[in-house]
Amino acid sequence: MKPTSLLATGERAAELRELARTALSFDLSPRQLCDLELLLNGAFAPLTGFLGRADTARVAAEMRLASGALWPIPILLDVPAELAQRLGAGDPLCLRDAEGAILAILHVEDAWALERESIAEAVFGTLDRSHPGVAQLVEQAHPWAVGGRLEGLELPVHYDFLALRRTPAETRAEFERHGWTRVVGFQTRNPLHRSHVALTLEAARDADAHLLIHPAVGATKPGDVDHFTRVRCYEQALLHYPEGLAALALLPLAMRMGGPREAVWHGLIRRNFGCTHFIVGRDHAGPGRDSSGKPFYGPYAAQELFAGHAAEIGIEMLAFEERVFVPATGTYQARSTVPPGAEILELSGTELRRRLEAGEPLPDWYTFPEIAAELRRTHPARAHQGFTVFFTGLSGAGKSTLANALSVKLLERGGRPVTMLDGDLVRKNLSSELGFSRPHRDLNVRRIGWVASEVTRHGGVALCAPIAPYDALRKEVRGLISPHGGFLLVHVSTPLEVCETRDRKGLYAKARSGALPEFTGISDPYEVPEDADLVLDTSISPSESVARILAWLEAAGYLTATTATTATAAAPAIKAPASPAG
Repeated sequence: MKPTSLLATGERAAELRELARTALSFDLSPRQLCDLELLLNGAFAPLTGFLGRADTARVAAEMRLASGALWPIPILLDVPAELAQRLGAGDPLCLRDAEGAILAILHVEDAWALERESIAEAVFGTLDRSHPGVAQLVEQAHPWAVGGRLEGLELPVHYDFLALRRTPAETRAEFERHGWTRVVGFQTRNPLHRSHVALTLEAARDADAHLLIHPAVGATKPGDVDHFTRVRCYEQALLHYPEGLAALALLPLAMRMGGPREAVWHGLIRRNFGCTHFIVGRDHAGPGRDSSGKPFYGPYAAQELFAGHAAEIGIEMLAFEERVFVPATGTYQARSTVPPGAEILELSGTELRRRLEAGEPLPDWYTFPEIAAELRRTHPARAHQGFTVFFTGLSGAGKSTLANALSVKLLERGGRPVTMLDGDLVRKNLSSELGFSRPHRDLNVRRIGWVASEVTRHGGVALCAPIAPYDALRKEVRGLISPHGGFLLVHVSTPLEVCETRDRKGLYAKARSGALPEFTGISDPYEVPEDADLVLDTSISPSESVARILAWLEAAGYLTATTATTATAAAPAIKAPASPAG
């Protein structure tokens, strides 16, 4: 059965726009926009909207909708409690994008408080927060959900790679136009390297079929290569397939990294796009290892679960074992078929990232030169990346002094612009309306982190010197900046009694008298960072402290080591003119 679109047309669309004038509204997150698009265009068929309470419970427990249809992943519209509690059965909810454009009307059937941990444990098999799906659902999702039937007005707008963005109906039409009756779908969230091309060519040959390279370009795993770079890599990889064998299309899917369940989900989606076969490889859609170092899922658990539901999914699985490169044959082979004692070559994701960061070449046996060049464009060596040095410590600890001294030494070296984000200066110029309550202090640190992430992303240096007393916010800032470049957390560990003696503004005295409430170190806690990259005691001089920071940055590869502290230190001395004879 072909999936149908949920988009309204003609008079019905006009009626919905009129209804939206008085309906409550909700602005969707990027993740929710992905889900909405795939609901509206039929990729999530048989779903006709976001799941209600009964569907969610049965999907979590049994991988089935309340109707009994197979569906492994809950598609939830999580919303703030105050909005959910204003909605009743039959009410319309207007769904908008970040710019306020009306995309759809949700006809509310259900609103309920989510049992986020129980859903996460049932779906992902763990409550470990290092699992991206668990972290998103338990820590980031709103506490309530709203379910109901959707009527769409338009799909979310995209401006990138428009020729590659096709709905299920458009993809099926393309297959029919080219006479493709057997199509192998390939899910990926990584660039394609030689092993992927070899595997997909083998799959097409075994199935006597064409190929749909169908990468997910919504949210994937934190730290993944951005989709702009990946798509350019896919376009280059496509040149290494025989002409007319493979097509490339983008899937705006927000992955949950749900391993076996996600493999079944991916199969259902590709069936809706018209694929007849689907590749399931080793650890399909797995997020790697948990916080104790164990894999979240067995290497071939996804294949086992898929095989048990293949007939109901309506698509044939092509199960593939892990491939390794065998120099003796110059080919990629299944690990189990390599003769005992034969040399094999592998390159882990960790080693790939290390080589990119160090500016080292990628082996020819691993990837194509064009793809290596694309990766280099987006992932320059560390010496060419931006970075942030984030100082934290009590008021009066010496953070600003060290930041200023470090700024001078970096400018002396040259090579990158340096931006100072001192706590007092940011409060004056960026956060003047904020007070000192915990929500306001958190917002101030988030603003600093966001600006620093932009500076870092564009290859500059950000020096941040707020108090930043709370561990959770410091970790949030690290997570915001690290994907774009370096991050160095420096704890300036000056004792409280020393900070009080440096109190030029009299703030500690005011706090001791009760005139200044919620003051860090006196009436509000400072959470000492356990994850600081450097701990500096200001009993040593600022110059010594800065030298330690520079040494850390050099060792990490963000700065090129230098033996001269100034440009003039290595220059020849200027000799005084000789005295005239007389």
